[in-house]
Amino acid sequence: MHAIVISSLIDPEGQAMMGTRRFFFAGGMRLLAIVFVLTGLARGEDPHDSQPVSWQKQAVQYAQIMSRVNWTPVADGMPRRGGQFEMGEEYTGVPYSSVKAEGRYIGFDIFLKTFLAAVENPKSVLYTETLKGKVKNAECYYGKVCSSYTSYALQCGIWYVSRLHGPEHREGIVEVESQSAQAARVGDVIFTPPASKTGGSHIELVTEITRDSSGSVTHVRIEESSPQTTRNTNRSVAAFNAHLNARNRRLYRITDLDAWRGENRADSFLFPNYGEDSATPKINRVLLLDRGDWVPYFKGQSVKFNVMDRDAKGVETLVILRGDTVVEKVPLSGTGVVERVFSRCGDYTAYCVMKDSSLSAACEFAVCDLDFTTPDKPVPLGESWVLGLSSDNMKPIIAHLNNGHNGYAHRNVFITDEDRRKGYVVIPGDLMTEKCTIQVWMIGENRYGRLKKRRPVLIGEQ
Repeated sequence: MHAIVISSLIDPEGQAMMGTRRFFFAGGMRLLAIVFVLTGLARGEDPHDSQPVSWQKQAVQYAQIMSRVNWTPVADGMPRRGGQFEMGEEYTGVPYSSVKAEGRYIGFDIFLKTFLAAVENPKSVLYTETLKGKVKNAECYYGKVCSSYTSYALQCGIWYVSRLHGPEHREGIVEVESQSAQAARVGDVIFTPPASKTGGSHIELVTEITRDSSGSVTHVRIEESSPQTTRNTNRSVAAFNAHLNARNRRLYRITDLDAWRGENRADSFLFPNYGEDSATPKINRVLLLDRGDWVPYFKGQSVKFNVMDRDAKGVETLVILRGDTVVEKVPLSGTGVVERVFSRCGDYTAYCVMKDSSLSAACEFAVCDLDFTTPDKPVPLGESWVLGLSSDNMKPIIAHLNNGHNGYAHRNVFITDEDRRKGYVVIPGDLMTEKCTIQVWMIGENRYGRLKKRRPVLIGEQ
């Protein structure tokens, strides 16, 4: 019998997606060729047959951007579950870390290349900061979890928590009638329910079906984000069925992706940016930022420039520009960290003048302001309320309502151009159905990534 693999590959001659969105490795690091380039992802076209590329095929391609990337820590100290990622050891898949509002989700908040640049900087936040003990289920400052991984692959503008993937909470998704490998299809998701109301849940994505010459399924590949990195597992029929039968897991099928996503569409935002994430980045060997490269900072936040000069060419001056205007020229006596705080918003670049008068590659970053106001007293249950908006060099796009004690009560309010013009967004009163204190995450984005700011809001008299 011959095995037939049913999955999607990426055409090496396809174009990367660089589309306009509405409102809303060098140095030992390599992406597999399968994720270097995309098959007409912006257009949804296959150059071989001119037929639309299915969303399921795109989901496989997008999932593999994160699960097939290779990287190697250049220093000790990058935290992971139960320890740290080892310097000099190559890893596949991005780190597992529930960064929430403190760190940044790879693919949603930052480019994949921003993470890869931070890996190459031994003084970056990956090695100098930890979320362990600060954020539940988090260690590494940049990372992904199961829900942000599947939501990224399924072309969402922001993640859905895993327990909100299923038909009880979303349209356009059903439980597969036969809960077995023979019924599985590419694009299906596997949901592991929490053991208790406050317990954790899990979501996985089916990315490949292998059949024998008679058409019977022999293997099912599952991709997921779990400690320590994003990973894929090709299970036999027996192993897949045993996996489903354990912990009351359910196999779900999205029948209408647009209905399932609703307003939460990736193509309505600047991120995720699948074209940038799938491309091979050229990492700066002279100069990197503490947050990598191609990344936004808050106004007043420290920006640390690590002058590394990894090829020992000799550095003379660090030049910092806002747009085309020189902000500062910093004389250098050698390698080391230069720290600055910027009070003016804008898009910045920085480069080094070398001893031979040549110029290094430039780092790019943005300085931004993002803020909002909340009601000054408890919001009566069932009544609408208002968030005031304020920003500079960053567009407010989503008010994420995070109910910390009820994982089923997370909600997103998508901010429109009209909301931004008026300077406020109205939160419908029917979104919160219980008395609680919620965390409001105001999320903004520009071409370099997203920033979040959070504040508590009291719903109902406690």
